[in-house]
Amino acid sequence: MDMLLPADLRSRLKRLALVTRHAAGHRGVGWHRSTSRGAGLEFAQYRSYEPGDDLRQIDWKLYGRSDKFFVRESERESPVAVWVLIDASGSMRQADQARPDLTRLDAARLLTLCIAELAIQQGDGFGFATLGGAAPVVLAPGTGGRQRDALRLALQAVTAEGGTPEPQALAPLWNRIRARDLVIVLSDFFDEGTAALAERLAAAGRETLAIRLLTVEERDFPFTDGHRFRDPETGAELLGDGRALRDAYLARFAEAEAALNARFEAAGIRHAVLTLDHPVDAPLRELFARGAA
Repeated sequence: MDMLLPADLRSRLKRLALVTRHAAGHRGVGWHRSTSRGAGLEFAQYRSYEPGDDLRQIDWKLYGRSDKFFVRESERESPVAVWVLIDASGSMRQADQARPDLTRLDAARLLTLCIAELAIQQGDGFGFATLGGAAPVVLAPGTGGRQRDALRLALQAVTAEGGTPEPQALAPLWNRIRARDLVIVLSDFFDEGTAALAERLAAAGRETLAIRLLTVEERDFPFTDGHRFRDPETGAELLGDGRALRDAYLARFAEAEAALNARFEAAGIRHAVLTLDHPVDAPLRELFARGAA
């Protein structure tokens, strides 16, 4: 898939800001003090310009004297780092029959690139890790254009296979996510283990957000005749009449979705849904529009 974000999408992202909640019990959102560097108010140091840096941070007076590009870095208030955790279990291979070239995993990759753009806009560090898949993929948090290039390469190596790993297998990742980091989990949340991990992170004081990825067929169940339904993780198959199954399916799906939302809300996890027929930045606008709580 194309790992470059379209210009119109990048433009919409400029209206968003990665924010975290204040201390427990406060209803607002705000920045935490950090030693990360960015386009803040208190000057910290100069460094050489890197592709992807905001041109507004270039010191043009210094360029006039040295004929070299230098970026002004400042201490600012921000999360220490943004971690994106991508569900890479087999169900993330799912796509709609009408759009077989766009899987849940593809949408998760694009969302991760969008989140990286938001972090770059603010001078924040960002990284990601997979949950499940053929082999774990981890990119430790970093900043700037080079980190974005490394992210693109790492995302291309992600494949969706198998199920969610056992909790003990995630211990090394757990130990790398620090108390003040912002964590965004991208998943269909059909596996209990992924939802439980988000709850565990939130209970440990990590600011945890969840974006649920759904296909159009899962939301609408448009099947009107005989259909072979297949579990992408176990391979189990079910033959059924779509028209006869539709009402019961939609009722059970709505119940499951309500139960999952209640779990997130009880855990203090802000959450949104991306269905594959919507713009990829839709859940980010819901979660990070300036002033959103």
